[in-house]
Amino acid sequence: SVSPESLLDDIVLTHSLFLPTERFLQQLHQQYPGGPWGAEGAGLQRKRAVLAVLLHFLDTYKGLLQEEESAGKVIKELYLLIMKDTSLYHELEDEILKLHQLVETVELKVADETPPPNKQVKPLFRHFRRIDSCLQTRVAFRGSDEIFCRVYMPDHSYVTIRSRLSASVQDILASVTEKLQYSEEQSARGDTLILVTMASSGEKAVLQPSEECVFTTLGINSHLFACTRDTFDSLVPLPEEIQVVPGDTEIHRAEPEDVANHLTAFHWELFRCIHELEFVDYVFHGERGRRETANLELLLQRCSEVQHWVGTELLLCEGLGKRAHLLKKLIKIAAICKQNQDMLSFYAIVIGLNNAAVSRLRLTWEKLPGKFKNLFRKFENLTDPCRNHKTYREVLAKMKPPLIPFVPLILKDLTFLHEGSKTLLDGLVNVEKLHCIAEKVRTVRKYRSRPLCLELEASPAQLQTKAYVRQLRVIDNQNLLFELSYKLEPGSQ
Repeated sequence: SVSPESLLDDIVLTHSLFLPTERFLQQLHQQYPGGPWGAEGAGLQRKRAVLAVLLHFLDTYKGLLQEEESAGKVIKELYLLIMKDTSLYHELEDEILKLHQLVETVELKVADETPPPNKQVKPLFRHFRRIDSCLQTRVAFRGSDEIFCRVYMPDHSYVTIRSRLSASVQDILASVTEKLQYSEEQSARGDTLILVTMASSGEKAVLQPSEECVFTTLGINSHLFACTRDTFDSLVPLPEEIQVVPGDTEIHRAEPEDVANHLTAFHWELFRCIHELEFVDYVFHGERGRRETANLELLLQRCSEVQHWVGTELLLCEGLGKRAHLLKKLIKIAAICKQNQDMLSFYAIVIGLNNAAVSRLRLTWEKLPGKFKNLFRKFENLTDPCRNHKTYREVLAKMKPPLIPFVPLILKDLTFLHEGSKTLLDGLVNVEKLHCIAEKVRTVRKYRSRPLCLELEASPAQLQTKAYVRQLRVIDNQNLLFELSYKLEPGSQ
């Protein structure tokens, strides 16, 4: 009972689960009858079918195709074959015009290749907390984009390298070696450099030379270190990640409405940057690997960042009365985010307030007015995972776009769909499974089908709040959060 349009969309969204992009396109190429084929009517029908699939494919994939040279090559061949065929069939003029426009949109150069102009280097948020870069509107990241990144040495000095987002660990180390003017003689002595991720908790891991796209998989306060095997054990986190100085931040001065609106505006920018196919790639590790999930990973990091920000702000607030006032303000911010239909910020704040280091502050919670205690209880019920997040799903179903869902739950649903049934049954594609996956991805399309319109002033105070929201300083080390919590209220249970 699935319509042909829906079936076509299902196949285009999920084909990487059973057929790599290049092979999918080659199959399409073989299906296109070049020149007269059999009865003219049948030939025309077949050409129209191939064109319909190609048009839908190009429309869905858009910018992602720039990252796949082999796929681009097949599309160019097919495109040229179709363009040569236009004189034969005037009936296909509309489709061919649309095809021409789409090929231009996805920037598949059909004539002689010209070298691309120098690409702008994109600042990857969290790695550079400069005001000017954090205030820029977020744009989607692609694997070929160039970014600046700092790689630290054991003594905490660092080199800044310019690198492709999709660069392998080997490529990053080659750039670091060049910057350090590391000699071949040192390599020969066995002093070869390794790349390590270091979290603020001191946890560290050696990255394998073939690993790619490591920038977007780093934790909130994690950094890249280059060292030799001998110096690996002596690595310690950067001092600013482990020294905490209590004191007032912008949150104490800003209005709850302003903080909530800037959270929603920023998270909408990040959510809008995610290509719907990133959801499929992230869960199913399609043949593109994890290369095209950078925007989704950045949003997931941000979700974690907001959770830790809530705890950080409360636990760095020393006065009991002031802390209770801040707790009330954070609940108010969560309420406004929910009103904005920004369920990502709403969920992240509620989870942050439920952090064990925060929930144990009995004296602080007791000072909270009864109205806010009741409101927070309602929020806890809404985010309760029991019966498969039934309450949240019911609330979400009543919302009209634009809205920002709690993205981790979409990934959980997709993982359940993937692990719950096989992609191939007796060598045939499990169409029902693919349809369920595509339906879930289409909800993302629906949530973003209308633009978000928030009235935000450009006054100095507003810009200050905007900068604060976009470059949160957070403690993501749970042990450190507990230490701060016990200092504030030693006896609370």
